[in-house]
Amino acid sequence: MLKKINIAIMASAVVISSTTASVAVADEWNVSLWSKRRAFTEHVEKLAELVSAKTNGEFKLNLSYGGLSKNKENLDGISIGAFEMAQFCSFYHKAKNPTITVTELPFAKDVSLARLTEISREVYKHPAVVKDLARWNATLLMPSPLPQYNLIGVGDTPKSLSDFKGKRLRGPGGIAGVMSQLGAVKTGVAANEVRQALDAGVIDTVAFAQHAHLAFGSIQAGQWATTNLNLGTANCPVVVNTDALNSLSKEHKEALMSSIDESLDYYVSNYEGKIVGKYDTTLKEKGINQVTFTPEQTAELNKMAESVRAKWITDNKKKFKSKELYDFTEALFNQ
Repeated sequence: MLKKINIAIMASAVVISSTTASVAVADEWNVSLWSKRRAFTEHVEKLAELVSAKTNGEFKLNLSYGGLSKNKENLDGISIGAFEMAQFCSFYHKAKNPTITVTELPFAKDVSLARLTEISREVYKHPAVVKDLARWNATLLMPSPLPQYNLIGVGDTPKSLSDFKGKRLRGPGGIAGVMSQLGAVKTGVAANEVRQALDAGVIDTVAFAQHAHLAFGSIQAGQWATTNLNLGTANCPVVVNTDALNSLSKEHKEALMSSIDESLDYYVSNYEGKIVGKYDTTLKEKGINQVTFTPEQTAELNKMAESVRAKWITDNKKKFKSKELYDFTEALFNQ
């Protein structure tokens, strides 16, 4: 009798064990973004949608727009595991992520968003970049590809390059590095304060991609806009906490990683299909003067850009093999 009871107990344990093993462990990640949903975050929105669908809701990405961290502290939050995923821009804290600022340099190339996506993803795989982000327990997941920045400003419309002298500029390092040689003054202003800063005369001009000029109101305040600056853009990756990524089950990790391509394709299609057209239409509707640089002016700007690129190599050569990473990136832009 005792033997039969023991056999029954063992059989029950096997059933319970098998049942438990078949139940998937739910994962819920917090994602730190900022401001509001916009073209800049559509790939993260799409990623959350795809991951949830592929796992029947067992893996959920909770997107928070400013509720988890300040945008300039997102990398720090990732490093301590305060949240599992975040977006940030490398020019917010160049010392924390010097390697990826290479893509912000003024390569003076007009490349498509799709190509910029490919370039960033290749740069993210470079050993120096992987090592750099590993200091923050961070793994680069995907870029937020942005077209070449252009300026929108207030006041008199620039007619020559010398007219930029004294203008207070809000923009990333590559553009600021070139424009400062014309006498522009780099001025720090948070993105969501740009409209107010332009209205109050704190800054004269701001460098953004089209979606940001629309989202942060600079196009509403602007009186003139450049059309062909081509002096770089911002690198704003989406990163994940490496420990959190490694702790995912095989199925959930596959759901996440296999959704990246589709999310980026959706992002590019949305940006090119909606945002660029809306931006161009708004410029015309508001009667904003459009400033197109001549070939001679462009050549002069590009010559100034050479010194910015060289300075980046020199400034970073003791931190990592900056010339090697620069050459790698330049080759990608030239393909």
